[in-house]
Amino acid sequence: MALGDFEQLVLLAALHLGDEAYGVRIVDAIEERTGRKVSRSALYVTFDRLEGKGLLESDLRGGDETRGGKQRRYVTVTQAGLGALRESRAALLGMWRGLEPVLKEEV
Repeated sequence: MALGDFEQLVLLAALHLGDEAYGVRIVDAIEERTGRKVSRSALYVTFDRLEGKGLLESDLRGGDETRGGKQRRYVTVTQAGLGALRESRAALLGMWRGLEPVLKEEV
């Protein structure tokens, strides 16, 4: 299954964060690791799309007093999501292979 660039970033951030993978933390992780600005609305649309594809699962967990009781949506990458990431990685590495002389850097 082909993944878009942002979908890959969301799945990878969720893997990095493990049990602490929820919206704000994922936005922060992507921004810190890539320097790319992320809109929260785009993130939640992507959550829905990835969940619809079976690549991500989510659940709401109880909020605390500091959040006014508002729940957080935590996400987990599924086995299918891991498989899609592996496929995307292999495809990208295949495309990068052999371009070292053109790009004048080691890949």
